[in-house]
Amino acid sequence: MTRVRSKPLVLVALLMASFVINLDTTLVNVALPTLTRELGATTAQLQWVVDAYNLVFAALLLTSGSLSDRFGRKGLLLAGLAVFGLASFAGGFATGTAGLIAARAVMGLGAAMTFPATLSLLTGVFTGRRERALSIGLWGATAGMAIALGPIVGGFLLGHYRWSSIFYTLGPVSLAVIVLAAWFVPAARDPRPTGLDFPGLILSGGFMGLLVYTIIEAPARGWTSAATLLGFAGAAVLLIAFIAGERRTDRPMLDVRLFANMRFSAASAAVTIAFFTLSGFIFLMTQYFQFIRAYSPLSTGVHLLPVAVSVAAGSTIGTRLAVRSGTKMIVTAGLVLQAGFYFWVASDLSPTLSYGIIAVQMVVYGLGMGLTSAPATESIMGAVAARQAGVGSAVNDSTRLLGGTLGVAIIGSVYASLYAARLTTSLPALPAALANLARQSAGAAFGVSGQLAAHGQRAAGAAVHQAATSAFDHGLSVGCVVAAVIALAGALLAAAFLPAQPPAPPAQPAGPDQHTERPATASDGKDLVR
Repeated sequence: MTRVRSKPLVLVALLMASFVINLDTTLVNVALPTLTRELGATTAQLQWVVDAYNLVFAALLLTSGSLSDRFGRKGLLLAGLAVFGLASFAGGFATGTAGLIAARAVMGLGAAMTFPATLSLLTGVFTGRRERALSIGLWGATAGMAIALGPIVGGFLLGHYRWSSIFYTLGPVSLAVIVLAAWFVPAARDPRPTGLDFPGLILSGGFMGLLVYTIIEAPARGWTSAATLLGFAGAAVLLIAFIAGERRTDRPMLDVRLFANMRFSAASAAVTIAFFTLSGFIFLMTQYFQFIRAYSPLSTGVHLLPVAVSVAAGSTIGTRLAVRSGTKMIVTAGLVLQAGFYFWVASDLSPTLSYGIIAVQMVVYGLGMGLTSAPATESIMGAVAARQAGVGSAVNDSTRLLGGTLGVAIIGSVYASLYAARLTTSLPALPAALANLARQSAGAAFGVSGQLAAHGQRAAGAAVHQAATSAFDHGLSVGCVVAAVIALAGALLAAAFLPAQPPAPPAQPAGPDQHTERPATASDGKDLVR
């Protein structure tokens, strides 16, 4: 690797690249109601505006990580940012949902090329454990801030411009990050590149793509439907074929023996669970703020700021504490805090609850999220050889995306089924069309309530509003309990299996295929704060 002149500027460039990709995760969601009004998008089309991005992103993460190791991480980072920015800019010109969905799919390709390279390049520059932990903490903090700021940025743009401004904005921002990264980020690749593992590339993409697609479709099709079970079975077959192929080849894209290292596999499980709870949090709390508290999208984003700030604080503090006190203790504590948040919300949240209490609850959650995800990511990256940093980063990113997809699908299914069941038993007598509309969501039910009140049926409207609020609270509470149990199970797994510290370096020099971590020194991290 070429000599780095300014580590802080390298860090800024890589954090900005990560920020752009993570910002898009929630930025587009706030525009979905506007797309319904202006483009006539159906519910299924809106779903694919979001899922086309996630599906391509997930399917190509491991492939992109492997390619970056072999052909150069900086080159793939710059190319990915260019694809992402151009596709986003093109999406702003879409006149229909088909063009917008296609643009979102290409944006997913750009994100898959970019995101693994940010973390692998970062860990290649910051090699001492203390400075690597600090840089990964800042990387995690940036991701958390971007996800939380997405609704604020999106709400501001929608309040002043057309929906297309959301897509136009990401184009020049991506270009600015390209210039920054091209100037300051050093080139890096596997010093001993081998030929491509084509079967591994195909099988890994097929496995991740089919698994994520099945999870996305499962709530609508039914978790026990033939199509869902067939999808999960197909993904399992592809995974088994991938593992068997990687064990036989002499040039694997992913050394599957890494998963025997608990510092890698247990940390990967912790990241999956952390992002399961994060997506559940966003899914439930954004609806609570907009439907129950009647906040606008922009106001919702502002009211979520305590989470962004506390995730950032937890990420930066968590990696430092993990170096001192052990990854096991910090990750376990983070998952316990997440579980505590969900149990607290399940027992306490109501339409009249003081926002001050809600803010404290969100700080508890944000700290738990930061204490879990950033130290676990540092553990994952510390377990892989430097020459495999790209694919190691891609595994970390895949667990994040898989956990998030599962969180929305499972918690969304629990909430939706309980909401509809409770509402059915408490609705007043209504025409069938209005009753069916009210069962779709709390927002739709409040719309029905408003229609009834506007036509002079204020008592019926008030009854529908009360029934929808009660049904929403019921679905939200049980959904929170599900998330809490998952987080608590993750804490137990981390406590049982996640090593506290990396193994001590061997007495003899490591061979070229081995990766060890030198002991941390007091000077580690100074380059980040000069």
